[in-house]
Amino acid sequence: MPAETFRDAWGIPHLRADSAVELAYLQGQNAASDRSWQIEMERWRSEGRTAEQLGPEGLLWDRFARQARIEHTARLCFEAMDAKTRAWCAAYVDGVNNALERGRRDAPEFRSSRTAPDRWQPWTPLGVFLVHHILFSTFPNKLWRQHVATALGADAVELFSIEAPVWAGSNSWAVAGGLTATGAPLLAGDPHRLLELPGVYQQVRLACPEFDAVGLAFPGVPGLPHFGHAGKAAWAVTNAMADYQDLFHEQLRPHGSSTQALGPDGWELVVSSHQEIIQVRGGESDSVDVMETLRGPVISGGADGGALSLRMPSRVLRSLGFEALLPLLRSTSAADVEKALEQWVEPVNCVLAADSAGNVRQLVAGRVPVRDARNRSHPVPGWLPEHQWTGKWVKLPRQAVTRLAVHANDRESGGGSLTGLEFAPAHRAHRIRHLLEKAAADQGGGARMGAEHGPGPGTGVVHGPGSGTGPISGPGPHAGLNADHMQRIHLDTRLGSWPALRTVLADLCSADLPLSGPAAALRRQLLGWDGQMDAASSVAGSLAGWRSALVLALARAPQLAPLAEPSGYSALFSPWLSPVARVGFALETVLADGTLFGIDVAAAVRQALEETAAAPAAGPWGANHTVLPLHALADYPASGAVPPGTAPTQLSGDTSCVLSTESLPGLSDGSFRGPVARYVWDLSDRAGSRWIVPFGAAGNPHHPHFQSQLPLWAAGDLIPVVTDWDQLTREDPPAGSES
Repeated sequence: MPAETFRDAWGIPHLRADSAVELAYLQGQNAASDRSWQIEMERWRSEGRTAEQLGPEGLLWDRFARQARIEHTARLCFEAMDAKTRAWCAAYVDGVNNALERGRRDAPEFRSSRTAPDRWQPWTPLGVFLVHHILFSTFPNKLWRQHVATALGADAVELFSIEAPVWAGSNSWAVAGGLTATGAPLLAGDPHRLLELPGVYQQVRLACPEFDAVGLAFPGVPGLPHFGHAGKAAWAVTNAMADYQDLFHEQLRPHGSSTQALGPDGWELVVSSHQEIIQVRGGESDSVDVMETLRGPVISGGADGGALSLRMPSRVLRSLGFEALLPLLRSTSAADVEKALEQWVEPVNCVLAADSAGNVRQLVAGRVPVRDARNRSHPVPGWLPEHQWTGKWVKLPRQAVTRLAVHANDRESGGGSLTGLEFAPAHRAHRIRHLLEKAAADQGGGARMGAEHGPGPGTGVVHGPGSGTGPISGPGPHAGLNADHMQRIHLDTRLGSWPALRTVLADLCSADLPLSGPAAALRRQLLGWDGQMDAASSVAGSLAGWRSALVLALARAPQLAPLAEPSGYSALFSPWLSPVARVGFALETVLADGTLFGIDVAAAVRQALEETAAAPAAGPWGANHTVLPLHALADYPASGAVPPGTAPTQLSGDTSCVLSTESLPGLSDGSFRGPVARYVWDLSDRAGSRWIVPFGAAGNPHHPHFQSQLPLWAAGDLIPVVTDWDQLTREDPPAGSES
């Protein structure tokens, strides 16, 4: 059987080959053709070469990438792989390079930015994966806590204690066969990431004699690391919110031609120290000192003071966990998924796995070091013995699911104090569980009867059943949950933080604080609101306006003014160090505890009401809550290239809704982060599964499938997973192709 590429009606690639290695080659070739610009941009990021290619705006990232030794870590991990995994990964890169040789790496962005792709190294996919995840964990939050402690005092850190690292989240849920119409499990979810254009995930099918799996791939990375359905087994992940990266304060001093760092046993030579030159397009080159102590690469400061080193499991173990990826594709049971992920390292994920035999498993996969609990909170002295890693790893939880399981970055699913410090507020987890339990009760507890699944009539689209504002109810002709019920949960718009916001509005009565007539009317309107962040809701728009004004009023409190002073950290971390953004994320905590720090919360609530009433929101929530896609070229104006955009697209949902189309109160009502995919995996019949991405299958802005899924995604629709090869169109290989 020759290696072949097929397409469905949405342009999604279905790849088939004679072996796993040939299939990896074909997957690399396909990613390089379909997502040529995207994967090269990630390659430049991994190598710290964005300024060289696109201009001086890339210097901040490039300095960090060089100092954190991203490419070097990728190379170490590749060289430490077992031979089979290394050959598989190398075959993927050979496919990428073949696409270059065959002239299949053209993209409009290369022409408009006057750049060109180049050959990949065998370890480049690992560097691409690191780029996606090195800031995905908690170490930037340790910089924030240190800044708060320095500016306001150690006690004030708790004022900003939120159950979530900024911009990290996802939902996933599974129901066991006893609750479904078919007697086989259902698994669904949606990862929340930056809404990048093209999308961060690529829908793909990978088939060979060893396995046949559909799922979501990272363009530039082989396999299906996070979401897949292999026919008899399926898996999905959410961020476990585990704390597995540490920052160490370093004391450095010159020692002859080298440098010493103060360690727990006294002064010690650094592991390495050299200078690298960063070429800058259209400007003067820049130099960066690259240094590594026994604890890790120095990512901030230097020998003149203020140095911080970063310690990560992947660098310590010389493994990201790619050794798990091939066994994952071969999985035929939930137990196989669990076994494969025993080799996973980072990021640390909560995993749901299910199989056609009816088994559902939940586990936390990855490596969390055993060390002093204080390491999780803030940077710690690298010279104190009590803060060193012990060489041991936390035994992570895993268990069978007999009824249902919900993962939403919450403390319960993530392992609690065993693994981390801060987790997502439980709003999403509680709401999803409520909707599942309600649906199960309405369906009579899940009697095992006939299946209900499949595409909507004649459209190739599974239509969303409404705005998601009400409960899932009404038993159909077959009792038990089905894919429709799972899909409906994706669309729920109940604002999880609304009870806390409503409380402070209601408390103004007892506070006896005078309000103007318009402000009092606004307050009454909000108190009568149902809490649904629907795009068409004018009250939701008013709520968002008042909430933003409230965040700004609280952030302007004199008690918080020192937070606006420079932190001393790289501007790369400014999104994590923004006082307005931090007040917005921690709003519930600030409202509850702000008075303990002298903040007049009631006055801020009243001021926000008056300001919003004087300048009311224009139109419903969706008028301002629109998709704000991020294309990499937008960050590099010096390149002269014009990034592609999207048509204005209104959205329902918001931060703390199950439909988590996040906004930043006080900064923007637009959503630049949200569900970068949605899926429903049906274990009774994979053809009953459904999925969607925000934009489309193609990476070329001129391709008809660049944004073909956007209207459906915004409406809550899903498209069917096609499994019948006869329903696909074979793509002719390029002339001279080795496939």
